[in-house]
Amino acid sequence: METEAWVRSAFQELTALPGVLRTGVALTDGGGRQLLFTASDRDSQHVEWCEVDAYEDVPLNNAVRTGKLVVGPLADLSARYPEFVARQARDVRGVASVPLSADGEILGGFVLFYAAPQPFDAPQLDRLRGLGEKLGEELRRPQRGGTLRGRSLASEPVPVGARAATHVIAGAPDEVHLARQFVRSTLAAWGIDGDTLHTAVLCVSELVTNAIIHTKAGCEIRVLLHDGVLTAQVRDAGPAVARPDTSRRDPLAVRGRGLQLVEALSARWGSELDPRGMTVWCELAVA
Repeated sequence: METEAWVRSAFQELTALPGVLRTGVALTDGGGRQLLFTASDRDSQHVEWCEVDAYEDVPLNNAVRTGKLVVGPLADLSARYPEFVARQARDVRGVASVPLSADGEILGGFVLFYAAPQPFDAPQLDRLRGLGEKLGEELRRPQRGGTLRGRSLASEPVPVGARAATHVIAGAPDEVHLARQFVRSTLAAWGIDGDTLHTAVLCVSELVTNAIIHTKAGCEIRVLLHDGVLTAQVRDAGPAVARPDTSRRDPLAVRGRGLQLVEALSARWGSELDPRGMTVWCELAVA
């Protein structure tokens, strides 16, 4: 499995860094609401993953959510993360949590546990950011040929107390209006209206249009409402393709601005690739 090979290679590179005692890696999964986590000190012939809540308040999760480094000696982190710090062994002196990114998208993150004091100065932080980008680019390549999870949106687990609905759209541009109708009617039935409803409809419309244009096939939509967060997912039904690079697009172009618009309107967004296609998701806060 190529992803497992990537993990082992990443662990080898990360544990070779000066002062590093052990490390862990988390990858986004389940539309961004959970992370798949594994650690370098697990004694197993295979990489073992466990699911963790992406909103748990720990340094690594916050690095993944914000795209920013969370670093420092344990003493400095104790005020912000008292339970996390209390769980650490006595030989841990500091922690660095770094997002994994590729083409401006956060794919997950890694955490380093240091046995020796670290300066955490500008040069070191720059090296950590660069390492997050390097490993993120290396991770993106095996994701195009394999996946940790490959399931339809309709089979995704629904958190207790959440509401979820799915809908399938045919692979034709003139079917996009059905996606808008589905989102509008579903959210209205859930009591969501105003700006949140309009923004959700617009984001899903852009994601569906993007999926149809780039795969020439249909797609599946899921909306999930849980704990004041609305998550919209669009899974294409065509071949796996790379996410379009929006960083160098002409801002006046008629097409290609869909993902830029989603990024601007949503609180968080991302994508997950597998051999059967791509799932792109975004989140909106519900007042």
